[in-house]
Amino acid sequence: MKYKNRFLIITCDGGAATGKSTAAKLIATKYNLAFLSSGLLYRYASYLIIKHKPKNNFIFLKKKFKILNYKKLNKINLHTPKISEHTTRIAKILKIRNILKKFQREFVKKNKGCVLEGRDASTKILPNSDIKFFFICNLKVAAKRRFNDLKRYSKKISYKEVKLALYKRNRADKSRSISPLQKHPDAVVVSTSKMSKQEMLKKMSKYIEKVLLKKYGN
Repeated sequence: MKYKNRFLIITCDGGAATGKSTAAKLIATKYNLAFLSSGLLYRYASYLIIKHKPKNNFIFLKKKFKILNYKKLNKINLHTPKISEHTTRIAKILKIRNILKKFQREFVKKNKGCVLEGRDASTKILPNSDIKFFFICNLKVAAKRRFNDLKRYSKKISYKEVKLALYKRNRADKSRSISPLQKHPDAVVVSTSKMSKQEMLKKMSKYIEKVLLKKYGN
């Protein structure tokens, strides 16, 4: 089946370091779709607030996200402990969530489809997505993955620190009153603790192919 010019919206939710970003990027590449990480947007919002210390965070972020070129975020180190801690706090603020929600929905319209990964992509941002995935992973495995990623940015960080930070982040995401991390009733669960990248891709592709066949035929 050819995938070019297929309008498809795929959402991937899950806790930190469960493999959802990796899987979402693989799927976006295979099916020729734009990729967007909502987590990266929150990290960028924290980065901007920490760097510029605006008088009014909401007005400031509205202006910044109105002109944001998403591709440029990859050039900024947004994975520092300070940004991670700050991101957990601002993720609880409804006004900030609404600013980022607007950006995400406009991004999808502009790109005529998308693979969006985050924590409430399926439940709040794009509840009418064509297919939804929910990622889970053992804490020890997730911490090891995140630790290996962070070592590229800092040699001082320890596995123990990373594991504790992940535990706290996931607990905060699940317990917050506004847009908590939760599985959408229609989401396909992807357990990545013992899965390779290719195994994730194969499992997700099976469900996506069914949706494409139903939506577009051969």
